[in-house]
Amino acid sequence: MSIEEQVTTFILVVLPIYIASFTLYVVRALKGPTVPDMVLAIDAMTYDLAAFLVVLAIFFRSPILVPVAIVLALWVYALDIYVAKYLESREMGE
Repeated sequence: MSIEEQVTTFILVVLPIYIASFTLYVVRALKGPTVPDMVLAIDAMTYDLAAFLVVLAIFFRSPILVPVAIVLALWVYALDIYVAKYLESREMGE
């Protein structure tokens, strides 16, 4: 079995799992009872998307997708810092 067949099989196995997880992340992001729950759902969704972009870069042999995934992950990290700073500035009881 060649590497291309292995990657294709991996993508076909993982794709339904990614779709199910994205659905759960979207539900949590929309219905989250608190802001940290929503932020955590968005973080998990975008980090999974970045990992999937790397897998697609291997599958399509497109090296441009790897820097896109890195930029996406860094953007989400910056979002985490911004939201944490915002939540830290509020009082604990609110």
